[in-house]
Amino acid sequence: MIVDLATVKQQLGVTLNIDDAMIVRKIEAAQNHIERMLGYKIEEQFGGVDQDDIPASLVEAVCQLAAHWYENREATIVGVNAQNLPLGVQDIIREYRCWSF
Repeated sequence: MIVDLATVKQQLGVTLNIDDAMIVRKIEAAQNHIERMLGYKIEEQFGGVDQDDIPASLVEAVCQLAAHWYENREATIVGVNAQNLPLGVQDIIREYRCWSF
């Protein structure tokens, strides 16, 4: 994983350990989802041996998606007006995607 549990807990403002296993699952799923959208494994593409080799924006994309999935555990949200923010996950991924035709 390119993001550790402590980083996502900091993103969420979570201090208790009760949901650690669930948060780790969200991190793994978020990275997997982003890698499928990118078309490559992040750690393989950027070296993966040293965390500093991974672009900070891809780390942020995994954090944002894992946090979103933790905070919104269902596929739909009822009674809430939502709006995508600029420089969100989709925008970050678009910059690093491997395009081929």
